[in-house]
Amino acid sequence: MEIDELLSKAQDSISVRRVYAEPVEKDGITVIPAARVSGGGGGGGGQDQNGQQGQGGGFGVNARPAGVYVIREGQVSWRPAVDPNRVIATVGAVLVALIVVRALRRRVVAGP
Repeated sequence: MEIDELLSKAQDSISVRRVYAEPVEKDGITVIPAARVSGGGGGGGGQDQNGQQGQGGGFGVNARPAGVYVIREGQVSWRPAVDPNRVIATVGAVLVALIVVRALRRRVVAGP
């Protein structure tokens, strides 16, 4: 794949079409799904001592649900998506922090 073709595909991958899905309408309510999209890439080329040329590159995209815009009777509201993995990780981190604080307090009170 040529570098120009790679950059063209990368540009198409990170666009407003990836962030906002097509609106869905039912019973007078319109919902517009939204996502967090990020990406990165790189490429390069060169020539060796024998005159042989080469080039290469790569690109990656990450998308996660962010939430939806809800339009009802002319009013727009935002409903964030809940990421269960993030909730579990946060609860786990808080529990670990509480256990560490409790152990440190016991050690300070009991002395060395």
